[in-house]
Amino acid sequence: MTEKDQLFLLRPGFADPAYPGDTFYCWHCALMEGVLASFPALAGRIDVHRIAWPRPRAELASLLGADHSSCPVLILSGEGEYSGDVKRHGSVRFIDDKDAILQALSARHGIPLPHP
Repeated sequence: MTEKDQLFLLRPGFADPAYPGDTFYCWHCALMEGVLASFPALAGRIDVHRIAWPRPRAELASLLGADHSSCPVLILSGEGEYSGDVKRHGSVRFIDDKDAILQALSARHGIPLPHP
């Protein structure tokens, strides 16, 4: 387990064969990018991985299993506690809901809470 939380995001500008000729971004990942831009010190406290869109996403499958490859996902380090809704794959604790990720970033890394 790493010493820092790890945030996995999809790189923008990907193609989806279901929609030929179009390119896309993941809006949940773009939301996280906005938080990172708004609080630059956060990027020094967590490891941010920007990965390719096509599945299988080996970077995530190796940590969370093949069933959990959606982004964004926050993998929690062993440092710090968090009492929110956390999923597990073996010994790996992770959060794959955008709102829960925002709450965890606030609780674990001291950024302001998102306004309700």
